[in-house]
Amino acid sequence: MNTVKFNKQNVKMVAHRGVSGIERENTHASFIAAGNRSYWGIETDIHRTADGQFVVIHDESTLRVAGVNCNVEQTDMSVLQSIRLYERGVEEIRRDLCLPTLQDYVRICKRYEKECVLELKNPMGEENIGRIIEIIEGEEYLDHVVFISFSFDNLVYVRKYRPEQRVQFLFSEVTDEIFDRVVAHRFDVDVRYKRLTAENIRRFHDAGLQVNCWTVDDPENAEALVAMGVDYITTDILE
Repeated sequence: MNTVKFNKQNVKMVAHRGVSGIERENTHASFIAAGNRSYWGIETDIHRTADGQFVVIHDESTLRVAGVNCNVEQTDMSVLQSIRLYERGVEEIRRDLCLPTLQDYVRICKRYEKECVLELKNPMGEENIGRIIEIIEGEEYLDHVVFISFSFDNLVYVRKYRPEQRVQFLFSEVTDEIFDRVVAHRFDVDVRYKRLTAENIRRFHDAGLQVNCWTVDDPENAEALVAMGVDYITTDILE
């Protein structure tokens, strides 16, 4: 029950959904496990609930993590927080595991002095992005947040509110179209690691962009990516 060490050199390590290789993903337990280790940042995912709040969970439904099939964005926060989650790796409820709020996540990152790497799930709209920023500002931690999303518009709205906010566009395939788009908007990138090469990493760097990659759990792959020059590695278990 520990992380797998490798020679990360100066690469910033991001705990994917917390240390999800040890604890149930996206829970207080997984975030605290990351907080007590050497990670630079802790990544998580948020959805908007039916009553307009923001809850931490990756999937559209609670079925995989709890055995209860609630559509997250069609369910109120109070109902979602009443659900207890499975222990990692088994379909057995662990009574201390529930879905955190956005505030819970930010407060844990702040307590342990970790950077928030916050994935905005699904297109959220300008108003909701503004509310998320306000919530994090209320915790006095916005300067320690990197927003990531597969929705380009989500990141455009972030920058509309905070022009210098750190953002990373998530994508699976490196194409000229994506390259031109992120360069034009000054968005750093977060790429499926198998699609990265020394050449395209250098191309992003030459354009002034930083490169994150997901999700790297094999130390040999991670060391190869370090050698190619990535700036961040997002991982379930490596440290």
